[in-house]
Amino acid sequence: MTAGVLEIRESTEALEAQWLHPLAARSAASLGRLKVENACQIRTDFQRDRDRILHAKAFRRLKHKTQMFIAPMGDHYRTRLTHTLEVAQVSRTIARALRLNEDLTESIALAHDLGHPPFGHTGEHVLNDLSPLGYHHQEQGLRIVTLLEPLNLTREVLDGMEGLTKEKPSFLTLEAQIVDIADRMAYLHHDVEDARRAGIMQDNDLPQAIRTALGANRLERLDCMVTDMVSTSAKNLSEGNPTIALSAETWEAMMALRQWMFDNIYLAPQRMEQTENVRRMLLALYEFYIKHPEALSPNLPATDPLERRILDYISGMTDRFAIEAYKNYLLPQAYRAFSVNMFSGELTQ
Repeated sequence: MTAGVLEIRESTEALEAQWLHPLAARSAASLGRLKVENACQIRTDFQRDRDRILHAKAFRRLKHKTQMFIAPMGDHYRTRLTHTLEVAQVSRTIARALRLNEDLTESIALAHDLGHPPFGHTGEHVLNDLSPLGYHHQEQGLRIVTLLEPLNLTREVLDGMEGLTKEKPSFLTLEAQIVDIADRMAYLHHDVEDARRAGIMQDNDLPQAIRTALGANRLERLDCMVTDMVSTSAKNLSEGNPTIALSAETWEAMMALRQWMFDNIYLAPQRMEQTENVRRMLLALYEFYIKHPEALSPNLPATDPLERRILDYISGMTDRFAIEAYKNYLLPQAYRAFSVNMFSGELTQ
């Protein structure tokens, strides 16, 4: 390894010290990892976090997990993975504009939904109701990166994930605050678009007050929210107030949009029918694994209670894996020991 390569990480850290906002998180000043490691010669600690998350199995499984529509067949509907990538993009844009740490922001954004079960929030609510242990996708995400697929992430990324588990989120870094709000902005933005694509609504269905405050279409709405968040947060930081926020008017409009989506899209009758189907499927799978623990993955922690292992296994499933498991274990199977050869009429075994 040449001397030039050995200096790459140090050069990046020096650039961070010179360019980032005084309140930004700096890689060189990271609180470290739960398990001490040698520093990388090329990447900063937050860059390593990002790469570990991208290469994680739990991250790859997000491509077949529900965002809004269950197991969507159309090529252009969002999945939990594309939602995560959009959150990361919005978060990075805001972090760059505020001169905060993009690598840390991106790492938190990429990890924020790793614990989501199949079938989105519907699946989460069902698992929470089924298990005496309860279930929350943010807590499961932490369990994944620290135990089930240990990535040994920095404490700043773990804090960004843990802060989202609280009723009133609190974070060590401004970068985590960005992801918290960017997540809401991204899902409202793309869920409206997906609902339009599905023919459930049109832009003009949104109340006039929301369209006036945020914009008449998806591009205007997202641009409005991002620009407002950057300008409001920049003003806060310039005044010594370490708070990432939207203006009161834009926040109120965004919350009105969120409420409208719940009333008219998320809890619409046609979606509630699917919700009941998911409930029956996951209940049946949960009860099956209670009776047949041998069918669980052998890679789960053997010392954990059975209920915990079942939660880990079901929550790790993709939509299609859960559907196939239900078909294989719980639907009647055709009897195939004997059949009639349709060409000869002979009985074969």
